[in-house]
Order: sequence, then C-alpha cells, then structure tokens
Amino acid sequence: MSDFSEELKGPVTDDEEVETSVRSGAGMHFPWLQTYVETVAIGGKRKKDFAQTTSACLSFIQEALLKHQWQQAAEYMYSYFQTLEDSDSYKRQAAPEIIWKLGSEILFYHPKSNMETFNTFADRMKNIGVMNYLKISLQHALYLLHHGMLKDAKRNLSEAETWRHGENTSSREILINLIQAYKGLLQYYTWSKKKMELSKLDKDDYAYNAVAQDVFNHSWKTSANISALIKIPGVWDPFVKSYVEMLEFYGDRDGAQEVLTNYAYDEKFPSNPNAHIYLYNFLKRQKAPRSKLISVLKILYQIVPSHKLMLEFHTLLRKSEKEEHRKLGLEVLFGVLDFAGCTKNITAWKYLAKYLKNILMGNHLAWVQEEWNSRKNWWPGFHFSYFWAKSDWKEDTALACEKAFVAGLLLGKGCRYFRYILKQDHQILGKKIKRMKRSVKKYSIVNPRL
Repeated sequence: MSDFSEELKGPVTDDEEVETSVRSGAGMHFPWLQTYVETVAIGGKRKKDFAQTTSACLSFIQEALLKHQWQQAAEYMYSYFQTLEDSDSYKRQAAPEIIWKLGSEILFYHPKSNMETFNTFADRMKNIGVMNYLKISLQHALYLLHHGMLKDAKRNLSEAETWRHGENTSSREILINLIQAYKGLLQYYTWSKKKMELSKLDKDDYAYNAVAQDVFNHSWKTSANISALIKIPGVWDPFVKSYVEMLEFYGDRDGAQEVLTNYAYDEKFPSNPNAHIYLYNFLKRQKAPRSKLISVLKILYQIVPSHKLMLEFHTLLRKSEKEEHRKLGLEVLFGVLDFAGCTKNITAWKYLAKYLKNILMGNHLAWVQEEWNSRKNWWPGFHFSYFWAKSDWKEDTALACEKAFVAGLLLGKGCRYFRYILKQDHQILGKKIKRMKRSVKKYSIVNPRL
C-alpha cells in the first residue's frame, strides 16, 4: 500500500503524539502543521475559536485544490473532520456531504491514492452521513465504473437500491430511481455484448436459443430499471438512448417513438437539443415524411442554429414545395455561418453559393436582402476581409472560391475578398473563377439591374 494510504488508514502511535501532529477520531493521521489547524494566526495572535478554525481549514483546502496541491489538501482535510462535532446543528448535518465532496476529489487525483483507499473512505462516509448514503453510493459506483470495475459497481448499486433509513421523501425516490437506472445501464452494457454475440450466431446453431433468451432477460431487467427514471422531468440522454435501442431491437417502434416524443416535447422537461436530435434520427431511420423531419429540426434550429444537422435541415427545406420553407432554407444557411466555429465549413459555403444564385435567378431578391441587411455591417470584416482572402487561399483554395462567389454576390465585384481571389493564377480553378466572375456581374445584389 502507498504511503498515502498508510497515512489515511493507519492508527496513531504514542510516539506521534507531539505538538505538531494532527489526528482524527477515526484513527486517520497526518503529522503536519498544527498552527494551521488548531488556531488561526492573524497579526501574530492565535484565536482558538472552533468556527474560525474550521472555516480557515476549509479555505486552505479549497486553495490547495485550486492549485492541485493534493497532499497539502489531504493534510488539511483531516483537521476539517472536526466539523462533524460542530455545536451548530446545521453545520454538523452539512459536514458529511462537504467532507465527501472534498475528500473524494482529493483521493481521485492524489498520486499516491489507490482503489482500496478510496473504497475505505467511501464506506466510512456512507456510515457517517446516513442522510447522504444514497448519493455517496451512486458517486462511489461511478468511480468504480470509471476504473472498469463493473461487478463492484453493480454490487454497490444493488446494496444502495435496498437501503432504507428514515422517511421516504420525493428527493430520495428520485435518487433510488437514478440508482436503479444506472444499474439498468450496466445491464444494458451486458445486453449489448449478448446482442453482439447473438448476431454472430446462425439461427440453426444449438447455442442460438440460449443466447437469445439471455438477451431477452437482460433487456427486461434494463427496461424495468430505466423506464421509471425517464418519466421524471430531467436530462436523461444515455438512459433514453439505451431504452429506445432495446425497444427498436424488439420491434416496438411505436413505444420508442412515444418515449422520444415525450422526451422532446413534454413541457415539464428542460430544453434539451439532444432530445430533438434523437427523435429526428429515429424518424429518419423509420423513413418518416419530410414534413415530420422538418418540424423536428425546426425546433432544434431555434435552440442550436449552428448544429451540424442544420445542413440537412437546409436540404429538406430546399426540396420542399412550400415557399416559406425555401425562404427558411436561406435563413438557416446564413444562421450557420454566423458562428465562428463554422467559418471554415466548406459544405455550408457551397450550399450558400449555389442557393444564393438559384434564389436570385428565381427573382427572390427580397429574401436575400432581408438576411443581408442585418449582417452587412459585420459579415464583411468577419468573413470577407483581405486578410481572410489571403489566409483562405493559402489553406484551402476550394473554400476560398466558394466564399469569393458569395462575397461577390453580396458585396459586388469591388469586394476586396472577391478581387483577391479573382487575381490568383490557378490552372485547375481558372475556368471556375471565370464563371464566378460572369455570375457575379449578372446576379450580384448591388447590381442596379436587379
């Protein structure tokens, strides 16, 4: 066991009971500076005030955590245990949760910490803070999952699932549902492996029926553990995805769609872009009508206008027979390119270049002007400066050509970005640049003939 673990779990000897040592009633010991834990030194004076001592100790711990000084934080931590005996009942009740959060953080990152040390700490904190037993058990299980200890995590969750203490409250019920759901995720993991195993077997194989029954049994357990949680308003992405995958696997498409629709549209649930993404992908797999796909992505557009699915949204709108949809298709492209993370997206620029030309050829100048009027004061510097022309041409000539075409259509042939690209000598892109020049001359929105 590491030195750190020994210090955490080892008993205190008589030789260590010197003035500069610190120990806790739980038998854990750190031989460190008593000046920081028994008193607070201010201006050379020592104040032996319990509240000030614990408050100062908490400040030292927080500062050490911010600086990633894990050993120093651990040493202060043992002194902070005295808050468990605070005369203030509110502070005494809050202490176990604070100690757990700080201590688990320290043990997670401390270079000398190990699994045994963390497990010992977690078990002690569960017994000290019985009101936090479920929460600590869940976080302990997540720690075990992080280290790949699936069986231990499942056993931990099963013990927490059956634990009862005091009155049953709504918050405790939610925690129980969450514990059951995480247990369900572990069962889903086993189900996925069994399903993969089943896919490799021939139906005539003697082992097929046994594996198929095993897969079904795991799916039933998973469904039972997850279904209760996802009905409670919240963000339950991994649970919903797992549950829907199983429903689809067994052919319950109506059930899967109902789950996803409620998750996306129930007003009691918080706004969640992923809920609409899951519903869209499901409807797409089911080859749903274009109108349904558009209605789902329209809401996603309002939440995350720069999402990568917006290019699919544009394609659906562009193919629609409704004029309002085709107009929205232009708005969506401009909306995507409003974001800095999308400025190099060549697909978005290709779509915009082609769509602008088609719209102007179709005599919908007003659509373009409506979008451009709110951007004409900042897009030129954001997208079409001389600096970007040089940079884009150097990094990606295809991207530079698409942007130059858009710049020419919106700003005219006098645009510096457009002129710079026009002057470049490129054998492969030469013909494309000439066609771009003719199109800009004919369709630019600054052309008085339009």
